[in-house]
Amino acid sequence: MNAPTTANEDLLYSVEDGIARITFNRPQARNAMTFAMYDRMAEICLEINADRRSIKALILTGAGDKAFASGTDISQFRAFKTAQDALDYEARIDRVLGTLEQCRVPVIAAIAGACTGGGAGIAACCDLRIGTETTRMGFPIARTLGNCLSMSNISRIVALVGPARTKDMIFKARLVEAQEALALGLLNEVVPGVETLQRRADETAKLVASHAPLTLEATKEAVRRIRRTLSREEGEDLILKAYMSEDFREGMDAFLNKRAPVWKGK
Repeated sequence: MNAPTTANEDLLYSVEDGIARITFNRPQARNAMTFAMYDRMAEICLEINADRRSIKALILTGAGDKAFASGTDISQFRAFKTAQDALDYEARIDRVLGTLEQCRVPVIAAIAGACTGGGAGIAACCDLRIGTETTRMGFPIARTLGNCLSMSNISRIVALVGPARTKDMIFKARLVEAQEALALGLLNEVVPGVETLQRRADETAKLVASHAPLTLEATKEAVRRIRRTLSREEGEDLILKAYMSEDFREGMDAFLNKRAPVWKGK
């Protein structure tokens, strides 16, 4: 089975020898995610779940060597006017990332360069994460936008690195370098460069694809069930507090106009 790709798409999808590959293809924007890219990624995961024979593993990667994905394209937040806009956005992200997390096959993130915000959220949903020496991961929203992570993203990061390190990363708005990410469990492996990264991702995908699929699927689902995930409803007050604030408007305007934000705490 082969899925064609075209060079002008923001998200490329292909399948070769049972290995599916999604490439975030906006290198000029550090592979920032549009809503259409999020939705297409979820559609592909559902297609893979429906095809229980030909696809054995999925690789996610970003075009170029500067970024895996740098989060949601900030310009899309300009349309936010009401509380429902904020809730609908987080519901969309929860649905997309939940679909990725529940993709039946092993999902491998091949991460070069920046993996931040929504990009780091995508990586946290993957089963295995391979980085390069230039990989940097984190959620710098306390320095940039002044919004907050979805409840499911908070749950995933806490499950990976624990509550203290989650707060350290977000409070300090710092990006974790590759070797620290490896030590924390944000990465499973670090390789020298992009060419090695893609080769290693392919090797890993072929390895897991050769193993008993039901064993992998059952293990993946069991681990997901063990982890306590906050529901969207449990965090609606937090989402609205952040997204409806003056600080979020200020952060968005400052980011788009390349200036430092002035926080007011309201």
